[in-house]
Amino acid sequence: MSFLAHEDRQESLTSPPRRDTMGSFLPDSGSYELLTVIGRGLDDLMTVNLARYRPTGEHVAIRRIDMESCTNDMVTYLQSELHVSKLFHHTSILPYKSVFIADNELWVITPFMAYGSARDLICSHFADGMTELTIAYLLLGILRALEYIHHMGYVHRSVKASHVLISADGQVCMSGLRSIFSLIRHGQRARVVHDFPQYSVKVLPWLSPEVLQQNLEGYDFRSDIYSLGITACELANGHVPFKDMPATQMLLEKLNGTVPCLLDTTTIPPEELSMTPSRSGADSGICEGPGAGSVRHSNGEPASSSGHPYNRTFSPHFHAFVELCLQRDPEKRPSATTLTGHPFFKQIKRRPSEALPELLRPVTPITNFEGTQPQDPHSGLASLESGLSHLEVDDWDF
Repeated sequence: MSFLAHEDRQESLTSPPRRDTMGSFLPDSGSYELLTVIGRGLDDLMTVNLARYRPTGEHVAIRRIDMESCTNDMVTYLQSELHVSKLFHHTSILPYKSVFIADNELWVITPFMAYGSARDLICSHFADGMTELTIAYLLLGILRALEYIHHMGYVHRSVKASHVLISADGQVCMSGLRSIFSLIRHGQRARVVHDFPQYSVKVLPWLSPEVLQQNLEGYDFRSDIYSLGITACELANGHVPFKDMPATQMLLEKLNGTVPCLLDTTTIPPEELSMTPSRSGADSGICEGPGAGSVRHSNGEPASSSGHPYNRTFSPHFHAFVELCLQRDPEKRPSATTLTGHPFFKQIKRRPSEALPELLRPVTPITNFEGTQPQDPHSGLASLESGLSHLEVDDWDF
């Protein structure tokens, strides 16, 4: 089948030689034992399975896509994603271990990320947001991925918490390559592009004003930096700004320069913090102005035992970082490379593999697959499915 073949040579920025991760797993469905369904997506044309790779016993996630039911546009969309997956090799980008056709299905093999996505963690354990140090580790991982993607001449266009995946050993990886778009045209890097992401309804709150505006000025890699700022608010506040707004109102708010913010004692009036906790007034994540406050703690830890989820104070460096990312004028947003040197990240003292498992407690990675052995399939799979139930796997790559 010609689906996996390159149709035309697509230009990209030259990158140094890297170990090819594609092909490290056998392109044969018989080499994988499907354990349980952990997600669906792509208009129900895709099924995501947890599986065991028989030669090594390693657990992987398999996306199985019904190619016969895909439209021509979907096929083109998938081809673009797979081209990029073969081109990209970076520790902060989710690797595709193997891609092949089996019984009219496209099988895409990726590592199983045992902590799930940052969005999964918010939904299951951190409803009012994560601590600042945890967020610093996650954002630095995203920035390293974006630095590489932008260097390669691409715009990600789908930066959000559900595309930030964490492995059992604390490795932070970006996914969501399906919406990626190249700035390289005819061997030259274009200054801007005008293409609007397909199937982008789910990512509208994260998209920058210039992407949504769709005018002659176009957009470039700095649109991803805006999305990073929205993602920072999502991780800190527990919900994405603009999430409850109609699309038209959201566009007007962004074009008019309305800026989301971190919700804490510096952005919420003291009288509101003293009230019974309520999400209704804060769901937009948009600040009216700084609130007057008294003595405050830093790094997002609770400032008192008042019970209000946002009675905490993030550091000035964190606020400044978010403000930089969310500049209305793209020219004023720093590059990913510049942002990796921001003072906000000076609080990171250890490797993610050492720090994240501790910071994410009481969450533990899903690594106990003993009950899924063939001798005890029913009770083991039931227990596993219960452990996987909070993962929104269908959104990991969209």
